[in-house]
Amino acid sequence: MLRRALLATVLMTGLACPALAAERPAWAVVLHGGAGVIERAKLDPALEEAYRKGLTAALNAATTKLAAGAPALDAIEAAIQVLEDDPLFNAGRGAVFTAAGKNELDAAIMDGSNLKAGAVAGITRIKHPISLARAVMEKSPHVMLIGEGAEQFGKEAGLEQVDPSWFFTERRWQGLAETLKKQGVPMPERPAGAPPAPQKQGALPVDDIATSHKFGTVGVVALDTRGNIAAGTSTGGVSGKKWGRVGDVPIIGAGTYANNESCAVSATGAGEYFIRLGVAREICNLVKFKSMTLQAAADEVVQKQVPALGGDGGVVAITRDGQLAWSFNTSGMYRAKQVADGTAQIGIFKDEK
Repeated sequence: MLRRALLATVLMTGLACPALAAERPAWAVVLHGGAGVIERAKLDPALEEAYRKGLTAALNAATTKLAAGAPALDAIEAAIQVLEDDPLFNAGRGAVFTAAGKNELDAAIMDGSNLKAGAVAGITRIKHPISLARAVMEKSPHVMLIGEGAEQFGKEAGLEQVDPSWFFTERRWQGLAETLKKQGVPMPERPAGAPPAPQKQGALPVDDIATSHKFGTVGVVALDTRGNIAAGTSTGGVSGKKWGRVGDVPIIGAGTYANNESCAVSATGAGEYFIRLGVAREICNLVKFKSMTLQAAADEVVQKQVPALGGDGGVVAITRDGQLAWSFNTSGMYRAKQVADGTAQIGIFKDEK
Protein backbone atom coordinates (compact mmCIF):
# COMPACT_ATOMS: atom_id res chain seq x y z
CA MET A 1 0.00 0.00 0.00
CA LEU A 2 2.75 2.40 0.95
CA ARG A 3 4.61 1.72 -2.29
CA ARG A 4 1.44 2.29 -4.34
CA ALA A 5 0.76 5.53 -2.48
CA LEU A 6 4.26 6.78 -3.15
CA LEU A 7 3.96 5.80 -6.81
CA ALA A 8 0.70 7.69 -7.08
CA THR A 9 2.29 10.78 -5.56
CA VAL A 10 5.11 10.62 -8.09
CA LEU A 11 2.67 10.21 -10.96
CA MET A 12 0.59 13.16 -9.77
CA THR A 13 3.37 15.59 -8.96
CA GLY A 14 6.85 14.36 -9.73
CA LEU A 15 6.58 13.54 -13.40
CA ALA A 16 5.82 17.15 -14.27
CA CYS A 17 9.07 18.34 -12.75
CA PRO A 18 11.52 16.86 -15.29
CA ALA A 19 9.41 18.21 -18.12
CA LEU A 20 9.38 21.66 -16.63
CA ALA A 21 13.09 21.46 -15.92
CA ALA A 22 13.75 20.45 -19.51
CA GLU A 23 11.60 23.23 -20.95
CA ARG A 24 12.61 25.97 -18.57
CA PRO A 25 15.53 28.10 -19.77
CA ALA A 26 18.57 28.26 -17.54
CA TRP A 27 17.84 31.97 -17.14
CA ALA A 28 15.67 34.64 -18.73
CA VAL A 29 15.02 38.38 -18.54
CA VAL A 30 12.40 40.83 -19.78
CA LEU A 31 12.67 44.60 -19.45
CA HIS A 32 10.84 47.76 -20.41
CA GLY A 33 11.72 51.42 -20.76
CA GLY A 34 8.24 52.93 -20.61
CA ALA A 35 4.99 52.76 -22.56
CA GLY A 36 3.02 55.51 -24.25
CA VAL A 37 2.19 57.24 -27.51
CA ILE A 38 5.17 55.96 -29.49
CA GLU A 39 4.59 55.96 -33.24
CA ARG A 40 7.01 55.35 -36.11
CA ALA A 41 5.97 58.50 -37.96
CA LYS A 42 6.63 60.69 -34.93
CA LEU A 43 9.78 59.15 -33.49
CA ASP A 44 12.96 60.68 -34.89
CA PRO A 45 15.01 57.89 -36.59
CA ALA A 46 18.19 58.85 -34.76
CA LEU A 47 16.30 58.84 -31.48
CA GLU A 48 14.80 55.44 -32.29
CA GLU A 49 18.27 54.03 -32.87
CA ALA A 50 19.46 55.53 -29.59
CA TYR A 51 16.56 53.93 -27.73
CA ARG A 52 17.36 50.53 -29.22
CA LYS A 53 21.00 50.90 -28.21
CA GLY A 54 19.96 51.85 -24.70
CA LEU A 55 17.66 48.84 -24.38
CA THR A 56 20.40 46.58 -25.74
CA ALA A 57 22.93 47.91 -23.21
CA ALA A 58 20.54 47.27 -20.33
CA LEU A 59 19.70 43.80 -21.62
CA ASN A 60 23.39 42.97 -21.95
CA ALA A 61 24.01 44.11 -18.38
CA ALA A 62 21.34 41.70 -17.16
CA THR A 63 22.29 38.74 -19.34
CA THR A 64 25.95 39.02 -18.41
CA LYS A 65 25.01 38.65 -14.74
CA LEU A 66 22.56 35.82 -15.32
CA ALA A 67 24.90 33.86 -17.59
CA ALA A 68 27.54 34.03 -14.87
CA GLY A 69 25.12 32.50 -12.37
CA ALA A 70 24.35 35.68 -10.45
CA PRO A 71 21.01 36.07 -8.64
CA ALA A 72 18.10 37.66 -10.47
CA LEU A 73 18.35 40.65 -8.11
CA ASP A 74 21.89 41.39 -9.33
CA ALA A 75 20.80 41.26 -12.97
CA ILE A 76 17.84 43.53 -12.31
CA GLU A 77 19.89 46.10 -10.42
CA ALA A 78 22.62 46.12 -13.08
CA ALA A 79 20.16 46.60 -15.95
CA ILE A 80 18.18 49.32 -14.20
CA GLN A 81 21.35 51.19 -13.30
CA VAL A 82 22.14 51.34 -17.02
CA LEU A 83 18.68 52.74 -17.74
CA GLU A 84 18.91 55.19 -14.84
CA ASP A 85 22.15 56.54 -16.32
CA ASP A 86 20.68 56.84 -19.82
CA PRO A 87 19.06 60.29 -20.29
CA LEU A 88 16.58 58.85 -22.79
CA PHE A 89 14.55 57.06 -20.14
CA ASN A 90 12.31 58.49 -17.42
CA ALA A 91 14.42 57.24 -14.51
CA GLY A 92 17.55 58.57 -12.88
CA ARG A 93 19.30 61.03 -15.13
CA GLY A 94 16.48 61.13 -17.68
CA ALA A 95 13.72 61.72 -15.12
CA VAL A 96 10.93 64.19 -15.79
CA PHE A 97 10.49 67.33 -13.69
CA THR A 98 7.88 68.23 -11.11
CA ALA A 99 5.88 71.43 -11.50
CA ALA A 100 8.41 73.01 -9.13
CA GLY A 101 11.27 72.14 -11.50
CA LYS A 102 12.73 69.26 -9.47
CA ASN A 103 13.50 65.62 -10.20
CA GLU A 104 11.84 63.33 -7.64
CA LEU A 105 12.63 59.66 -8.16
CA ASP A 106 10.88 56.47 -7.05
CA ALA A 107 12.02 52.84 -7.21
CA ALA A 108 11.24 49.36 -5.91
CA ILE A 109 12.68 45.86 -5.98
CA MET A 110 11.30 42.51 -4.82
CA ASP A 111 12.76 39.03 -4.32
CA GLY A 112 10.35 36.28 -5.36
CA SER A 113 12.14 33.63 -3.32
CA ASN A 114 11.28 35.15 0.07
CA LEU A 115 8.89 38.07 -0.64
CA LYS A 116 11.38 40.59 0.70
CA ALA A 117 10.99 44.01 -0.88
CA GLY A 118 12.40 47.52 -0.74
CA ALA A 119 10.99 50.78 -2.08
CA VAL A 120 11.84 54.48 -2.05
CA ALA A 121 10.03 57.65 -3.11
CA GLY A 122 10.86 61.33 -3.57
CA ILE A 123 14.59 60.77 -4.05
CA THR A 124 16.66 63.75 -5.23
CA ARG A 125 20.32 62.97 -4.46
CA ILE A 126 20.95 59.21 -4.76
CA LYS A 127 22.46 58.44 -8.16
CA HIS A 128 20.78 55.03 -8.48
CA PRO A 129 17.38 54.85 -6.78
CA ILE A 130 17.11 51.12 -7.58
CA SER A 131 20.22 50.49 -5.47
CA LEU A 132 18.69 52.49 -2.64
CA ALA A 133 15.53 50.38 -2.86
CA ARG A 134 17.64 47.22 -2.65
CA ALA A 135 19.52 48.62 0.34
CA VAL A 136 16.20 49.27 2.09
CA MET A 137 15.27 45.63 1.45
CA GLU A 138 18.58 44.15 2.58
CA LYS A 139 19.93 46.59 5.17
CA SER A 140 16.86 47.88 6.99
CA PRO A 141 13.84 46.36 8.75
CA HIS A 142 11.51 48.39 6.49
CA VAL A 143 9.93 48.09 3.06
CA MET A 144 9.54 51.76 2.06
CA LEU A 145 11.43 54.94 2.86
CA ILE A 146 10.71 58.40 1.46
CA GLY A 147 12.26 61.83 1.05
CA GLU A 148 15.00 63.10 3.35
CA GLY A 149 14.91 60.01 5.55
CA ALA A 150 15.54 57.77 2.57
CA GLU A 151 18.36 60.05 1.43
CA GLN A 152 19.98 59.88 4.87
CA PHE A 153 19.65 56.11 4.93
CA GLY A 154 21.30 55.94 1.52
CA LYS A 155 24.17 58.09 2.71
CA GLU A 156 24.69 55.85 5.74
CA ALA A 157 24.52 52.79 3.50
CA GLY A 158 27.37 54.20 1.39
CA LEU A 159 25.42 54.72 -1.82
CA GLU A 160 26.71 57.23 -4.35
CA GLN A 161 25.36 60.76 -3.86
CA VAL A 162 25.04 63.40 -6.57
CA ASP A 163 23.98 67.01 -6.78
CA PRO A 164 20.33 67.26 -7.90
CA SER A 165 21.51 69.00 -11.08
CA TRP A 166 23.07 65.72 -12.20
CA PHE A 167 19.59 64.49 -13.15
CA PHE A 168 18.87 67.52 -15.35
CA THR A 169 18.36 66.99 -19.08
CA GLU A 170 17.34 69.71 -21.53
CA ARG A 171 14.96 67.35 -23.27
CA ARG A 172 12.92 66.78 -20.11
CA TRP A 173 13.07 70.47 -19.22
CA GLN A 174 11.51 71.29 -22.58
CA GLY A 175 8.93 68.59 -21.93
CA LEU A 176 8.02 70.30 -18.64
CA ALA A 177 7.68 73.63 -20.42
CA GLU A 178 5.18 72.13 -22.85
CA THR A 179 3.24 70.40 -20.06
CA LEU A 180 2.95 73.53 -17.92
CA LYS A 181 2.05 75.68 -20.93
CA LYS A 182 -0.91 73.41 -21.67
CA GLN A 183 -1.98 73.67 -18.03
CA GLY A 184 -1.58 77.43 -17.95
CA VAL A 185 0.95 77.13 -15.14
CA PRO A 186 4.06 79.37 -14.99
CA MET A 187 7.44 77.79 -15.65
CA PRO A 188 9.73 77.58 -12.59
CA GLU A 189 13.24 78.99 -12.60
CA ARG A 190 15.92 76.89 -14.20
CA PRO A 191 17.47 74.65 -11.50
CA ALA A 192 20.73 75.69 -9.87
CA GLY A 193 23.68 73.88 -11.41
CA ALA A 194 21.91 73.14 -14.68
CA PRO A 195 23.77 73.96 -17.90
CA PRO A 196 22.90 77.24 -19.64
CA ALA A 197 19.75 77.20 -21.73
CA PRO A 198 20.39 76.53 -25.44
CA GLN A 199 20.10 79.63 -27.59
CA LYS A 200 17.79 77.88 -30.06
CA GLN A 201 14.87 76.25 -28.31
CA GLY A 202 13.30 73.25 -30.02
CA ALA A 203 16.60 72.16 -31.57
CA LEU A 204 16.53 68.85 -29.71
CA PRO A 205 14.66 65.85 -31.14
CA VAL A 206 11.82 64.96 -28.80
CA ASP A 207 9.49 61.99 -28.61
CA ASP A 208 5.95 61.76 -27.30
CA ILE A 209 6.93 60.37 -23.90
CA ALA A 210 9.05 63.50 -23.38
CA THR A 211 6.20 65.83 -24.23
CA SER A 212 2.59 64.94 -24.96
CA HIS A 213 2.62 61.66 -23.05
CA LYS A 214 3.75 62.55 -19.58
CA PHE A 215 4.71 59.30 -17.89
CA GLY A 216 7.34 56.62 -18.29
CA THR A 217 9.21 54.09 -16.23
CA VAL A 218 11.94 51.46 -16.53
CA GLY A 219 11.67 47.97 -15.15
CA VAL A 220 13.15 44.47 -15.27
CA VAL A 221 11.98 40.98 -14.33
CA ALA A 222 14.38 38.04 -14.33
CA LEU A 223 14.70 34.29 -13.76
CA ASP A 224 18.10 33.11 -12.52
CA THR A 225 19.89 29.77 -12.69
CA ARG A 226 18.71 28.95 -9.16
CA GLY A 227 15.13 29.05 -10.39
CA ASN A 228 14.25 32.24 -8.53
CA ILE A 229 12.47 35.25 -9.99
CA ALA A 230 12.54 38.93 -9.02
CA ALA A 231 11.30 42.31 -10.20
CA GLY A 232 12.56 45.89 -10.09
CA THR A 233 11.22 49.23 -11.30
CA SER A 234 12.47 52.84 -11.32
CA THR A 235 10.86 56.10 -12.44
CA GLY A 236 10.87 59.87 -12.42
CA GLY A 237 7.09 59.84 -12.25
CA VAL A 238 4.78 62.19 -14.14
CA SER A 239 5.94 65.39 -15.81
CA GLY A 240 4.61 68.42 -13.96
CA LYS A 241 3.50 66.43 -10.91
CA LYS A 242 2.58 68.37 -7.75
CA TRP A 243 2.19 67.95 -3.99
CA GLY A 244 4.69 65.12 -3.60
CA ARG A 245 2.76 62.78 -5.88
CA VAL A 246 3.87 59.14 -5.78
CA GLY A 247 2.76 56.63 -8.40
CA ASP A 248 2.54 52.86 -8.58
CA VAL A 249 6.25 52.03 -8.93
CA PRO A 250 7.18 51.89 -5.21
CA ILE A 251 3.81 50.42 -4.19
CA ILE A 252 4.47 46.70 -3.81
CA GLY A 253 1.73 44.83 -5.66
CA ALA A 254 0.84 47.76 -7.91
CA GLY A 255 3.84 48.58 -10.10
CA THR A 256 6.27 45.97 -8.77
CA TYR A 257 5.74 42.42 -7.46
CA ALA A 258 7.53 39.06 -7.39
CA ASN A 259 6.63 35.68 -5.91
CA ASN A 260 8.18 32.37 -6.89
CA GLU A 261 4.76 30.75 -6.50
CA SER A 262 3.20 32.89 -9.23
CA CYS A 263 5.17 35.46 -11.22
CA ALA A 264 7.24 38.65 -11.24
CA VAL A 265 5.89 41.87 -12.79
CA SER A 266 7.17 45.38 -13.50
CA ALA A 267 4.66 47.93 -14.76
CA THR A 268 4.67 51.27 -16.55
CA GLY A 269 1.76 53.59 -17.15
CA ALA A 270 -0.84 55.79 -15.49
CA GLY A 271 0.12 54.93 -11.94
CA GLU A 272 -3.11 55.94 -10.23
CA TYR A 273 -5.01 53.25 -12.15
CA PHE A 274 -2.33 50.64 -11.54
CA ILE A 275 -2.52 51.36 -7.82
CA ARG A 276 -6.32 51.01 -7.73
CA LEU A 277 -6.20 47.65 -9.46
CA GLY A 278 -3.03 46.37 -7.82
CA VAL A 279 -1.96 45.45 -11.35
CA ALA A 280 1.25 43.53 -10.64
CA ARG A 281 -0.29 41.40 -7.88
CA GLU A 282 -3.52 40.91 -9.83
CA ILE A 283 -1.63 39.38 -12.75
CA CYS A 284 0.18 37.02 -10.40
CA ASN A 285 -3.09 36.11 -8.67
CA LEU A 286 -4.61 35.09 -12.01
CA VAL A 287 -1.60 32.87 -12.66
CA LYS A 288 -1.67 31.31 -9.20
CA PHE A 289 -5.37 30.97 -8.45
CA LYS A 290 -6.93 30.83 -11.92
CA SER A 291 -4.14 28.75 -13.52
CA MET A 292 -3.97 31.20 -16.42
CA THR A 293 -0.91 31.38 -18.62
CA LEU A 294 1.27 34.39 -17.91
CA GLN A 295 0.43 36.05 -21.23
CA ALA A 296 -3.29 35.52 -20.76
CA ALA A 297 -3.15 36.95 -17.25
CA ALA A 298 -1.17 39.99 -18.36
CA ASP A 299 -3.57 40.63 -21.24
CA GLU A 300 -6.61 40.24 -19.00
CA VAL A 301 -5.40 43.00 -16.69
CA VAL A 302 -3.66 45.33 -19.15
CA GLN A 303 -6.00 45.00 -22.13
CA LYS A 304 -9.30 44.82 -20.22
CA GLN A 305 -9.20 45.88 -16.57
CA VAL A 306 -6.90 48.89 -16.85
CA PRO A 307 -8.67 50.45 -19.88
CA ALA A 308 -12.06 49.82 -18.22
CA LEU A 309 -11.02 52.33 -15.54
CA GLY A 310 -9.62 54.75 -18.12
CA GLY A 311 -5.93 53.95 -17.65
CA ASP A 312 -3.18 52.98 -20.05
CA GLY A 313 0.29 51.48 -19.88
CA GLY A 314 1.95 48.10 -19.92
CA VAL A 315 3.86 45.39 -18.07
CA VAL A 316 6.65 42.88 -18.44
CA ALA A 317 6.41 39.60 -16.53
CA ILE A 318 8.10 36.24 -15.95
CA THR A 319 7.46 32.94 -14.15
CA ARG A 320 9.75 30.29 -12.65
CA ASP A 321 8.90 27.81 -15.42
CA GLY A 322 10.21 30.24 -18.02
CA GLN A 323 7.07 31.94 -19.30
CA LEU A 324 7.87 35.45 -20.54
CA ALA A 325 5.28 38.09 -21.34
CA TRP A 326 4.75 41.70 -22.14
CA SER A 327 1.45 43.45 -22.69
CA PHE A 328 0.60 47.10 -23.33
CA ASN A 329 -2.50 48.99 -24.46
CA THR A 330 -0.63 51.98 -25.88
CA SER A 331 0.81 52.46 -29.36
CA GLY A 332 4.26 51.43 -28.16
CA MET A 333 6.46 50.27 -25.31
CA TYR A 334 10.26 50.24 -25.19
CA ARG A 335 11.03 46.61 -24.42
CA ALA A 336 13.53 43.75 -24.68
CA LYS A 337 13.86 40.11 -23.67
CA GLN A 338 16.23 37.19 -23.90
CA VAL A 339 16.53 33.63 -22.64
CA ALA A 340 19.63 31.47 -22.21
CA ASP A 341 20.83 30.14 -25.59
CA GLY A 342 18.40 32.51 -27.32
CA THR A 343 18.76 35.73 -29.24
CA ALA A 344 17.84 39.17 -27.95
CA GLN A 345 14.49 40.63 -28.96
CA ILE A 346 14.18 44.42 -28.97
CA GLY A 347 10.89 46.19 -29.66
CA ILE A 348 9.37 49.65 -29.57
CA PHE A 349 6.26 49.75 -31.72
CA LYS A 350 3.08 47.73 -31.35
CA ASP A 351 3.54 45.81 -34.60
CA GLU A 352 6.87 44.34 -33.44
CA LYS A 353 6.71 40.89 -31.86
